[in-house]
This record gives sequence, C-alpha cells and structure tokens, in this order.
Amino acid sequence: MTETGDETHLPTFEPGSQTPPRLPCAHGYCCWPQDSERAPCTRSEVAERISRRVAVMSAPKADTSKTAGTEGSAAVSVCANDRTIATLTERRDFLDAARARRAPAPAFLLQARRRREDEKAPADQTRIGYTCSKKVGNAVARNHAKRRLRAIAREVLPSLGKPGWDYVLIGRAEKTASRAYVDMKADLARAIEQIHAPRKKP
Repeated sequence: MTETGDETHLPTFEPGSQTPPRLPCAHGYCCWPQDSERAPCTRSEVAERISRRVAVMSAPKADTSKTAGTEGSAAVSVCANDRTIATLTERRDFLDAARARRAPAPAFLLQARRRREDEKAPADQTRIGYTCSKKVGNAVARNHAKRRLRAIAREVLPSLGKPGWDYVLIGRAEKTASRAYVDMKADLARAIEQIHAPRKKP
C-alpha cells in the first residue's frame, strides 16, 4: 500500500483469491497446504503409489523371440518346407553367379550357379542375392524394386530352388516396379525351371 498526498492506493486483488501453491513434502511428493480444498497425500497413499510403479516396472516382458518370425533376419530365413534360404552378402558370390547360368525375364534377370563342394556354405542351403543398379532409379526406386524381388523369391524359391545353389535377381529399370506381381512370380518360376533344365549337347 502506497500513499500520495491525501490519497491511498490499495491493491486491486483481494487477499486469498489466488490458488495456494503446492508445497514439497518430506517424502518427496508435492502436496497441497492443509487449508486448501485438496487434502495432502498421506504416507500410506504414497507407499501404495510407489509399490504400484515398482510392480509395473518389474513385471517380466513378453518373450517375442518365438513369435516374431524369421523375416527380420537379414542373413537366413526359414521357409515353409523347413529349408533355409540365406542371403548373399559377399561380392565374390555375386561375381561367381554372374559367370554362371542366366535366364532373362521381362522384369528381372536371374543368375544361378551350383556351389563347389569346398565352399563353406552348407550343402543343403539355398542362397539368394539381389542387385539393383542406379539404372533402376534413385535410392527409393531401387529399394522398392528390391522389395518386390524379395517378395517373389520368398514365395517361389522354397518350392523350386535347389539346395546347394546360389541365385541372384537383378532388377530392370521401370519393369521391376511396374510389372504385375502375379506375372513376376510366374516369370521367376519359368526362369528357375529354365536354369535347371537339362543342357543340350552341342
């Protein structure tokens, strides 16, 4: 309150009109003052809240390793016929496949080779690789093309692929992304049959 001459200036707000502040309690939780409308937390309530939080944090997490499937594995996936399909990662494996058999298709080129007996890969394992060069398009276009090639390989290779063989699918510009999915599956089935068809003697 201030005085100027004979006039007295009083504050415009009424005492007690503001909401009382929350005060920290001894146990670490903020409580309302005793004269406020909200009652302060009791020690039993605080203990109950802490016990609930501890129970939630210590609850065992669900084991998703058995139900997550094997599609998330980048190297090996298990197919319906219990055969493993591994993904090629070494550059020399792609180079060896490029020097072996090939079967062209409208949306891709299939390369394949029979592995040597002295190679480290299991003899009963089928392996597959994917190649999409910059001719296919930018990074988004190449990733889209590879996803389509992986999808048809997952459906066709387990039943038609041969153990001990490496396959490489090479994407084509525009065709890999635009050709109908059903047609691409049929193309891959024909290409695999062509790869394994008996060679004609000259």
